Amino acid sequence: MRTIASTVSAYIKTKPYLSSALSDGIINLTSLARQIQPDIETVMRKTVNQGAIVMSLKRVSDDSEFSTDSAKITGVLKNMGDITVRSSLIDYSFSISETLLLNQAHLLKEIEHKKEVFYTSSRGVAESNIIVSQNISELVDTIFHAETCHSKVENLSSITIKLPTENVTIPGIYYFIFQRLSWEGINVNEIISTSNEFTILIDEQQVSSAFEEIKKLKSL
Repeated sequence: MRTIASTVSAYIKTKPYLSSALSDGIINLTSLARQIQPDIETVMRKTVNQGAIVMSLKRVSDDSEFSTDSAKITGVLKNMGDITVRSSLIDYSFSISETLLLNQAHLLKEIEHKKEVFYTSSRGVAESNIIVSQNISELVDTIFHAETCHSKVENLSSITIKLPTENVTIPGIYYFIFQRLSWEGINVNEIISTSNEFTILIDEQQVSSAFEEIKKLKSL
């Protein structure tokens, strides 16, 4: 049976900033209880006493697990490495085909000596995305003319973030970052990641705001 305490705990686990603030003791529990009461009642499908929510929040704030998890996330973010920004990019989305990899190899051959050109790709089950510098769009259009192109999004910028190696063992880091961007109304067009770094593609008009928000995470 779902209890008020377990419902509140599960709710806070989806809100990394609340979890961190609770563990630091900087939130007014009564005000927070009043704010989240409708959400808790929706989940429990019944009226919930505000005082019971306050007591549950108090237990959460005293829970060492929450404090430890929040500290691990903020620790990783404070130790983020270089943040690299690139502009004037295009994101192509193609259907997977028997010739797609051959055409990608052809493209790489054409640009292998062009150090100023940006290229990266990601492959899913049914489609593959190719992100390139805008100045070679005509070359891409020519090489991939026979492929099925689902979308071609221009005027994008990328932000690449270097993370500490321990990021792969700590859950919640990506959620923390993307929630921050979402709160600021920044739309992410594409995500490309490796073990210790990830790249987001966003509209060029939002790159300055996104860069500032990501930089702020290092001072949490």
